[in-house]
Amino acid sequence: MKVIADLCVIPIGVGTSVSSQVALCERILAEAGLKTKLHAYGTNIEGEWDAVFAAVKRCHEALHCAGVPRISTSMKFGTRIDKDQTMEDKVRSVDEKLAREG
Repeated sequence: MKVIADLCVIPIGVGTSVSSQVALCERILAEAGLKTKLHAYGTNIEGEWDAVFAAVKRCHEALHCAGVPRISTSMKFGTRIDKDQTMEDKVRSVDEKLAREG
């Protein structure tokens, strides 16, 4: 089953900048072959359910191995079976409505 997810991993106990830890997770997601879109407060991910959740688990494991003592993660995710839909499809749908109304 395909899933589109929004992932926000928050390493705790590593200081105020977490860009190194975010980069580590971004590499893991890329190595997993997942389609991603980094944004200011997380990453959108598109892929098969098991692959997405396995990669998130690997992010936690790698961060802990890198010395991060605590991690708080929030995820939002959605699935649908009536049609195939990509992250770009979802954004394009809103953009089209805005253009018609604007």
